[in-house]
Amino acid sequence: MGSAASLCALFSAAPSFAGTYLYRASILIDGADRESSLLRRRLFDKDLARVLHRVALSRVEAASRMSVPPEVGKAHPHCLLVLEAFERAADAAVRGDNEGFLVSQSRARAELVTLVSVLKELGWELPKVS
Repeated sequence: MGSAASLCALFSAAPSFAGTYLYRASILIDGADRESSLLRRRLFDKDLARVLHRVALSRVEAASRMSVPPEVGKAHPHCLLVLEAFERAADAAVRGDNEGFLVSQSRARAELVTLVSVLKELGWELPKVS
């Protein structure tokens, strides 16, 4: 009976860990997407663009350093690509490159579709955080 309880605890711990990863990834991506949408409406505001670019760099660094459970390891590179594309969009806004901003924002959102698809393949989904 003890080994059955141990197995049950082992299997219930893994999804919980993947769940915390999914919430962390979702929070990072949701924030990046919301800020990118705001910046798109205010591309003329270079001070805002600089602040949001610094935040985007921090998101990429945080995602690069966070622990990734094996259950979702195949999806994490796509999470990084999403955040890096949003960072490039913010950088383009700082430089006044509106076309570059739009291209990078579009790439981020396309990569998000890929991330969601890979997670679905693995039996997971990003939780809604907003």
